[in-house]
Amino acid sequence: MDHPAQYRGKQVVVLGLAKSGLAVAKLFHRLGAVVTVNDIKERSLCPEADELEALGISVVCGSHPDTLIHPGVSLVVKNPGIPYTIAPVRQAVNCGVEIVTEVEVAARVCRAPIIGVTGSNGKTTTTVWIGRMLSEGGLAPIVAGNIGRPLCDVAEEAGEGDWVVAELSSFQLKGVDRFRPRIACLLNVCEAHLDYHGTMEDYVESKAKLFANQTEEDVAVLNWDDPTCRRLAERVRARVIPYSSKERLPSGIYVDPPISGGEPLNDGHRIVFRDEAGRETAIIPAKRLGVPGKHNVENGMAAAAAALATGVGADAIARALENFRGVEHRLEFVREWNGIAFYNNSKATNPQATITALQSFEQPVVLLAGGLDRQIGFDDMIPHLARNVKAVVAFGQTREKIAEIAERAGIGMIKTVDNANSAAETLDLAVRLAAGFAKAGDIVLLSPACASWDMFASYEERGRMFKESVHNL
Repeated sequence: MDHPAQYRGKQVVVLGLAKSGLAVAKLFHRLGAVVTVNDIKERSLCPEADELEALGISVVCGSHPDTLIHPGVSLVVKNPGIPYTIAPVRQAVNCGVEIVTEVEVAARVCRAPIIGVTGSNGKTTTTVWIGRMLSEGGLAPIVAGNIGRPLCDVAEEAGEGDWVVAELSSFQLKGVDRFRPRIACLLNVCEAHLDYHGTMEDYVESKAKLFANQTEEDVAVLNWDDPTCRRLAERVRARVIPYSSKERLPSGIYVDPPISGGEPLNDGHRIVFRDEAGRETAIIPAKRLGVPGKHNVENGMAAAAAALATGVGADAIARALENFRGVEHRLEFVREWNGIAFYNNSKATNPQATITALQSFEQPVVLLAGGLDRQIGFDDMIPHLARNVKAVVAFGQTREKIAEIAERAGIGMIKTVDNANSAAETLDLAVRLAAGFAKAGDIVLLSPACASWDMFASYEERGRMFKESVHNL
C-alpha cells in the first residue's frame, strides 16, 4: 500500500470496528480519505459507530452489503480476526483491491523505530518486559499493538526519539506488505490458529513476514531452541541475535550452564550475553527473575536481546528482569487459600501453552482446562500431566477430550463440569471442585489449553471470572 496520506479523496473501506478499526478509520479520515466502516454486528453492539459518524465517517452495521466493495475502492483495511473467506474480502480480491491490516497502515506513518514481537506463546510477557527494560535504560518506549493500544493510535504521536514495542499476532502479520520493524523477535512456533490459517505452512509464513523486509541494518531475535525459528533464520537478512536455554552459543544470549531435560533451575544457572567478539557479560542468575518458569527465562532472554540491540545496558536489563511481576492472565498468582496457591493462566489458549505452564511447577497441580473445540489434539500433554498433575477438572466444549487425555495420563481424580446456567456459574463450580481436590502445598492452575469463545467473550473474561471465584472461596 501507499503512505496513508496518498489516499486523500480516495475511498477506503475498514472491515471491523473494535479498537483497531476505530483507530485506523480515524487516521484515514484525518488524512482526507473517504472512509466507510463496515461491521457484521448489529448497530447496538457497535458503540464505536456514534463516535465515527460524529466525525462524518460512514458506518454500515448488521450486514456486508453487496455494494460495499467495487473497483472504485482504493484500499481495504481488515480487522485481523476477520477471515479471508468472507464475501467483502473475496470481492476485494476479485476487484484487485489491496487488503492490509492496521499494522501496515501504522508502520507507514510511525516515525519511531518499531520492535515487533510475535510467537505462539509468550508475546505479551515479552513485549511488556522489553518496555520495562527500555524504561530502566532511560529510553522512551510506547507499548502497543495486540496489547493495549492499537498501533494506529500511537503511530502519529511517536517521535524519532521513542521506541514502539508492538505485540503482533499471526492474524495481523498475514496482512502486511512492506512492514519493516527495526528489531524483530520470534519467540516460538507451535500448532495454533489452524482454524484461521488452514495450514501450518500459512501460519508459519504469516509469522515469517515479521522479517521479510528487514535489511542488514536491522536485528532479528530468534529462539535457537525452536526448530522453526532456527530454520527461518536461514531466510533472515538482518543481524541475528539467537537465544537458548539448552546450549552455549558462539554469540547471543544463553543460560550457563545449559538447562537439560527436566532439570529444575538452580542457583548456578546464569543468563549470559556473549557478543560477536566472544566477550561475555553475566546479566543475572536465572532464579532471580521476577516471574516463575523456564518459559519465562526464555521470554526474559528474548526481551534482553531486544533491549541490548537498542543500546540498553546489562545493569538496567537485570533490574527489569528481577523486578517484573508478570502480566494479568499469564501465570498470574491470585491468592493462597488454606495453604493452596491459585494461579490464573487463562491466556493458555493452546496445548503447548499449558505444557509450558505445567513445567513451571514442581509441586502437585490440580489443573482446570477446557474450552473451544478447534479440532486439535491434546496427546502432547500426556507426559506433562503424568509428571505432577494430581487431578483435572475439565469444562467447555473439549471437557470430554481433556478428561480422556487425563485418564490416559494415569490421573485418578478427574471431573467434568457440564455447562451450568452461565459461564460464571460453570467456572465457579470448577474452582470449588479443584479446591476440594487440592491440599496445602498444592497448586490450583487455570490453564485451559483452549480458546475461550465457547463460553466467554475472551480469555480475559475467563481469567477474571476465575479470579473472582477464587476470592469467593
